[in-house]
Amino acid sequence: MKALVLFSGGIDSTTCLGLAINKYGRENVTALSITYGQKHQKEIQSANAVAKYYGIEKIDLDLSLIFKFSDCSLLQGSENEIPHESYASQLEKTNGSPVSTYVPFRNGLFISSAAAIALSKGCSVIYYGAHADDSAGNAYPDCSSAFNNAMNTAVFEGSGGQLKIEAPFVNMTKAEVVKKGLELKVPYELTWSCYEGGDKPCGQCGTCIDRANAFKLNGIEDPAMR
Repeated sequence: MKALVLFSGGIDSTTCLGLAINKYGRENVTALSITYGQKHQKEIQSANAVAKYYGIEKIDLDLSLIFKFSDCSLLQGSENEIPHESYASQLEKTNGSPVSTYVPFRNGLFISSAAAIALSKGCSVIYYGAHADDSAGNAYPDCSSAFNNAMNTAVFEGSGGQLKIEAPFVNMTKAEVVKKGLELKVPYELTWSCYEGGDKPCGQCGTCIDRANAFKLNGIEDPAMR
């Protein structure tokens, strides 16, 4: 059985990759990294480093043109600043709408693209690292259980029953994801989560705050910050 893992080079997707490799063996796992017009390439560089560490096949796909109409603060075409506050604080200002770093239907496009590649590569499962903290409060609605179930049905039906989706962390917190990754000895020192593209993580954007808290709850310092 072969697996395709949607892979950004961050904590969640790297843990997902480690999980898939542990289950299927690295020779049966392919990582798919997607460029979507983000303001920096740090996460892609991290994805390359992690793929090299595991010695697996990695495919790169550019979907940036699809997102050129979006004003999401993560994207190159946007002049909006990336918020330097927690997701909870951001959601207090959105009245139930997604946060400004939500890229329109990104996971839907990623999974659809991954499905086409997975079928072509003879894979029978797609892994992606959505987790409960990201979907909380509708911050990232394409990380929810409801979204995952709907996409899984669509992919399974659209592939004639050949392909399914696994989102192993969809009901887990980020701290629980990190706990699992530590058990798998995932190389977190190689990962990148920060929305900014500096030499070091900013420590102030929503994903930096979540990441630091996840490691703290596991009683260790973030290896990438040492």
